[in-house]
Amino acid sequence: MTPRRIEQFLATLAAELGTPARAYVTGAAAAALWGRVRPSLDVDLGIELKGPARHHSRAAWESVQHAVDRTTRLTGIPANVAEDIDRWGMITLLDYRRSSRLHRRFGALEVRLLHPANWSIGKLTRYLDPDVRDVVEVFRRQAIAPIRATRTWGHALRDSPASTAQFQFRRNVESFLQERGRAIWGASFDAGAAIATFRRAAAIREPFDRR
Repeated sequence: MTPRRIEQFLATLAAELGTPARAYVTGAAAAALWGRVRPSLDVDLGIELKGPARHHSRAAWESVQHAVDRTTRLTGIPANVAEDIDRWGMITLLDYRRSSRLHRRFGALEVRLLHPANWSIGKLTRYLDPDVRDVVEVFRRQAIAPIRATRTWGHALRDSPASTAQFQFRRNVESFLQERGRAIWGASFDAGAAIATFRRAAAIREPFDRR
């Protein structure tokens, strides 16, 4: 999916919503808007209504659903939309709203992209090969410092509710740093030091048993 098609979707959604709102774009659509283009069938985003509409949640979200459905019919692009995208996964996206970056405005719709470090949490939770490649490419294009990434991942692990997903996320992060770190940050990248930073941020004190 190209950035042009995604922006067509967002412009159409802004017109269909007809009320001030803020959109937080994540998933492959966010990667495309950063310049990483690969096949994607939908747009993932959070919608935060502004003004009087935010005080009438049920009725307002019926209107949001209608707007999204009509936008999909007009553009041919399906969407996954929620008020709080942090509820989509077992690992928290932390302060994704505050740390997000303004992309552009379409009328009364303010479009923001998750910071790449927060965005990557969902990718590393799933850890499919296309997700891993997305993180590598986006981090290279956006010059994300390893300290920012590892601390964000560690804080996400620390602040998430207890679940088996925590153990898998930890394994995924440490594998990613060992196997893909140099592809992003160069030959001098020290995976061991990065993993130590991640563990400190996550408040992990014992070695990780990979058996």
